[in-house]
Amino acid sequence: MDKSLLTAYLEQVQRYPLLSAEQEKILSYKIQKGDNHAKMQLVNSNLRLVVSISKKYANNTSNFMDIIQEGNLGLLTAASKFNYSYKTRFATYAYPWISQCIIRYLQNKNSAISIPYRKDESLRRLRRSKTYLAQSLGRQPSVKELAVYMDTSEKVIEDIQKYEFSYTSINSEIKGTNGITYGDSICDNRQLSVENTIIKDFEINKIKNLVDNLPDRERQVIYFRYNLLQGNKPKTLRQIAELLGISAESVRQTELRALKTLRKAAAGVV
Repeated sequence: MDKSLLTAYLEQVQRYPLLSAEQEKILSYKIQKGDNHAKMQLVNSNLRLVVSISKKYANNTSNFMDIIQEGNLGLLTAASKFNYSYKTRFATYAYPWISQCIIRYLQNKNSAISIPYRKDESLRRLRRSKTYLAQSLGRQPSVKELAVYMDTSEKVIEDIQKYEFSYTSINSEIKGTNGITYGDSICDNRQLSVENTIIKDFEINKIKNLVDNLPDRERQVIYFRYNLLQGNKPKTLRQIAELLGISAESVRQTELRALKTLRKAAAGVV
């Protein structure tokens, strides 16, 4: 990145005066009434806060400006949500909003999933344009506004936006599933699965005979987990945990013990 550009920016943000607590409340009151000029005054007076926070996340000057721009989006959001009735200074309120935007940007930027350089550069340019327009307009820009500003078509903007992606933990709950996680929905193809170790070698009635010799708790888990009860669907770890009154982790451990026993039985060891 051009250091002169960064230097010019840092000099510019220093020109905006800091605000007193009373001035912040007055501006917040105006913002709640829809005054965009007041919003930008509050934002501009706190741009140096974003720079300060960005320094904690920047590894080098090459991505420093990008991090600042992402932090400015968080600052803009904080300015929109800050209420004059809050008994705290705006900087304290804005800090987590700024950090959240920076961290999200870095997570996506440093993801194990990479994209070609040209696409990445287009995405960086789009993000910078979004930041600039958001600060100028006092709101998030539309696709049409981005297209006009970047001198391109709306279709190109939509294509660039497709380069963005996010990821989540497999332990995150799937919306509308009452506690089922993404991990619960993934098929278990490990060597411990019943399908790979037993079902391929025995008919279903022989499998049930083996399962029926397990201790009560292990037998229940296997029946629920692998749909050995006719007319029922396989249940997730959490669903079984609720039925048996134990934790999902206990169900998983019980399943592993049962499968280990069944593997030995299938091999004629026990």
